[in-house]
Parts: sequence; C-alpha cells; structure tokens
Amino acid sequence: MTADPLFYKIFKDIPELFFELIGEPHYDKSIYQYSAPEIKQQGFRLDGLLSTRSGYNFKPIYFIEAQAYKDNNFYKSFFGKIILYLTQYEPTNEEWYAVVIYDKRSSEGKFPPYLKIFLPVLRRFYLDELAKTPNHSLSVGIMRLVVEKKRQKQTGELARQLINQTKSEVTNAALQEKVLEFIQTVVIDKFPNLTLEELEVMLDLESLKKSKVYQEGISEGVLKQKLETIPILIELGLTTDQIAERLKLDVETVRENVKK
Repeated sequence: MTADPLFYKIFKDIPELFFELIGEPHYDKSIYQYSAPEIKQQGFRLDGLLSTRSGYNFKPIYFIEAQAYKDNNFYKSFFGKIILYLTQYEPTNEEWYAVVIYDKRSSEGKFPPYLKIFLPVLRRFYLDELAKTPNHSLSVGIMRLVVEKKRQKQTGELARQLINQTKSEVTNAALQEKVLEFIQTVVIDKFPNLTLEELEVMLDLESLKKSKVYQEGISEGVLKQKLETIPILIELGLTTDQIAERLKLDVETVRENVKK
C-alpha cells in the first residue's frame, strides 16, 4: 500500500484530521462527503473533494491533493482540473479552497506566475515543517507517520507518541478507536514482516489488545485494510492491474473484491 491510499482513507474515513490540519477543528464533518469525481470531457479525475451536503452551500468545498514528489506541472494540472470541475458540476457553494499537503517543502514544484490569481484560495501545508513546531496537532503527526521513511525506531517512537496523544486528546470513543486503528494500520503497512510480539513492543500495545488490528493478527489486519481501500481506488479511476500493483495483491484477489 502506498501513501496515497492511506491519505484517501484519512479524507474519507477520518475527515476530522483534515479539518484540524487546516485550522477548522470545529467544523461539523457530517455536512461533508468525500468523493473523487471524474471530469468526463477530459478524462481527468480529482484526487479528493470534500463537498457539502444539500443545504450547506454557505460552507466552502475543498479540493485536496497529497503530494510527495516534485512535479513542475502540478499546479497547472491541479487548477486545470478544479476549473473544469466547477464548469461541469456548477456547485452552488460561495467559496472553495485548493489544499495541497506536501511531505516536505522540497517536493513543491514551480508555481507559474500566470496562476497567481488563485493564490487567495490556495492553502499549502508542509508536514516536515509543521512537525517541528511545539505541540503540533494530532493530524500533522498522523500525516507525518504516513510519509515517514521505513525506519523502525523512528516510526515506533512517532507512533507511540501519537497513540498517547490520541488517548489524551480524542474524547469521542468511536473516533479514538478509529484513529488508533489507523495508526496501527500505517505501521503494519510499513513493516509487514513484524510479528505480533514485535508490534506489541514497538507500539506498547498492552493497553490496546482489544483493537481489531491486534485481534485479527498482522496478516489478516493488513489484508482487511487493503481490501477496504479497493473501492476508494476504483472511485479514483485505477484499473484492476494498477490497484493490484499499488496494494501488492494478486490481480484475482482484486477482481473478486471488485465484484462484491
């Protein structure tokens, strides 16, 4: 599983973390719905869109992209897709924002001067810099964990810190469980060869033995998370072969789950 599907799961399943990142933690996430709409005329597809449900057009919509590599054509493509979406779907919302989440500032490509008209609606976040600020938010830490290099010691330290932060800051029991399971999923995805005992030591899981990821075991837990990601990647327009390659699954397994 690459970082992209994990970010999609955040936007789709834990939008609270996205709104915390952009400085709007009190937004009612229930008025938003995640999608990856296709722009049919050009065959383009947006990576992520948080649009409002009916009756909430006074709230802004968010076009989202998580970028972990340098692409000097990125902004041309991103704003091109946004304008085509606005032209085709004609949302009634009064405001919209383009949000780019970079793993680090050096991954940002050139910003064309002729696109400066869009700067007021562009919001850029650099996770490596945000992570260095004192008392950085839970959302920043979790997104940093997604893009963290596969270094077991550093990943374990960050994951344990996030587990403690989640238990102390997230008071909603259902949301807390969802975030804790996501943290474990990210670690398991990075280190699929860890045994349950090694995972327990790495994450100090003694207090989390009732979690689904722990009970199901590493291999079953990873497979479950990957299968849950398949519908998201289908919505994003990926082919069966592309999904199998990204999730490191055999093509037949993907096909069987596409039919369900």
